[in-house]
Amino acid sequence: MRSIWKGAISFGLVNVPVKVYSATQSHDVQLHQVHNKDGGRIRYQRKCEVCNKVVAYEDIDKAYDDGEKTVVLTDEDFSALPAERSHEIEVVEFVPADQVDVLMLDKAYFLEPEERALKPYTLLRRALEDSDRTAIVQFALRQKTRLAALRVRDNVLVLQTMLWDDEVRKPEFDVLDSTPRISQKERDMAAQLVDSLSEDFDPSAFTDDYQEQLRTLIEAKIEQGASLDTEATFGEQPEDESADVVDLMEALKRSVDRKNASKKPAKKSAAKKKPAAKKKAG
Repeated sequence: MRSIWKGAISFGLVNVPVKVYSATQSHDVQLHQVHNKDGGRIRYQRKCEVCNKVVAYEDIDKAYDDGEKTVVLTDEDFSALPAERSHEIEVVEFVPADQVDVLMLDKAYFLEPEERALKPYTLLRRALEDSDRTAIVQFALRQKTRLAALRVRDNVLVLQTMLWDDEVRKPEFDVLDSTPRISQKERDMAAQLVDSLSEDFDPSAFTDDYQEQLRTLIEAKIEQGASLDTEATFGEQPEDESADVVDLMEALKRSVDRKNASKKPAKKSAAKKKPAAKKKAG
């Protein structure tokens, strides 16, 4: 694997230099669009509606439109924000592991310690394991404040970004307002069915049938001479201008000892009152 960022985890007076790796990857066959008449590649261009010219990625800024006026925001504007300038991953609290809703979990990253930091890395890992707790952290990444869970998988620390509470939609189904009557016999039969299908979960026992069948189809078309010469059809492939690497995370700073030393009784206020957290960080 290839690390995408180097940083440090800090808890209390302990500093743990780490390398960050993406923990997941897509196995999907990469497809693109072509003209069905001649197989020519379909490409999308970033074209300015004012000058009608194709704009390079580095010349593109973001903007907010309120319907009447447009406010252009440059990279310098974003870097001026306190949260964006912060190079900290702030430990907010340690919570029981079973209280983290799996629906809120998003992208996962492995954290590898530098050799000289193996002992403090192991100490933090074992502290999480022994307490059966998950560290809830906040940090800024790609012009967004992130919420994340720091947990243990096997013997590796994993940082997993999370959705904010208001990003998880509330299901509102009127049909569920009424509860149908379920007989005891039906419940017993359902329990028997569950018991008959009960197994220990082994993710390696499952395969993506669609992707395997797609690869088989592609290989068959190649063998049958139904493929096209890529260079002749698509021309020279341009470099991906958007494939610039951005720092994933910076440093985990907030000390649990400091937080415990504070006399504020409500622990959860640190996680939900983002303005207060920013004030402390600055």
